[in-house]
Amino acid sequence: MVVPTFVAECGKCKNCRSGKTNLCLTYPLSASFTGLFPDGSSRMSTNGGQRLYHFLSCSTWSEYTVINIHYIVKIGPRIALPHASFISCGFSTGFGATWKEAKVEKGSTVAVLGLGAVGLGVRYLPLNYIYTYLNESNLENCEPAFLSMIVQLNSYFLLLFDGGGGCVRDQGVGIAILLGAGTHISAEINFMPLLSGRAMKYSVFGGIKVQSDLPVIVGKCINKEIDNMDELLTHEVQLEDISSVFEVLKKPDGVKVLINF
Repeated sequence: MVVPTFVAECGKCKNCRSGKTNLCLTYPLSASFTGLFPDGSSRMSTNGGQRLYHFLSCSTWSEYTVINIHYIVKIGPRIALPHASFISCGFSTGFGATWKEAKVEKGSTVAVLGLGAVGLGVRYLPLNYIYTYLNESNLENCEPAFLSMIVQLNSYFLLLFDGGGGCVRDQGVGIAILLGAGTHISAEINFMPLLSGRAMKYSVFGGIKVQSDLPVIVGKCINKEIDNMDELLTHEVQLEDISSVFEVLKKPDGVKVLINF
């Protein structure tokens, strides 16, 4: 069984060998946006001969696809198929941002802005959390113990990030990891907090190295170190109904949607 990914790991380039990043130089992230293989070719076409392009090197919303071997990861068959699909993108992005990028120590407190698949992926690490939400319906299916970790995103967090709390304000050690900020978002940054040792970093796929780290996450799922991933699955659709998924994900109760072939 294999899992397709949108980042690669050749294991030989300077970046892959460094252990400092998950961005491969042999198969750079920019190559995923061309819609073509690394050699500039496409391996599929319509019956009429029109060239077909892939999406982010994997095109997972198709019944058949051709993928460069460096963009797939072999995993053990003991993991549930829905869980395997979760770890190939959203879940691992949040999990990895805490595990690989922030390198948060056990018992630390992490503020997570957002209760989607990425944000909820963080909660599977042995940490203390403060989650934020914008819509009450996000909380309808939450367990009471989980509700105690959640606050509404309002003036409380404005105060916390302005120096009243203990999350990212610590000089020399505070760090903010940015994930999925969109393509048309800009913001002004006050550099004074950065001058005192705090850090801000954008992360791709949570810093997860696909060949090295995804099998580790799969192992944690099989051994129940990562448990209850079924909680992330909120909807299921057939492939022919895939267009409806976009509306589902716009709603507050849409976390992960499983597409059945």
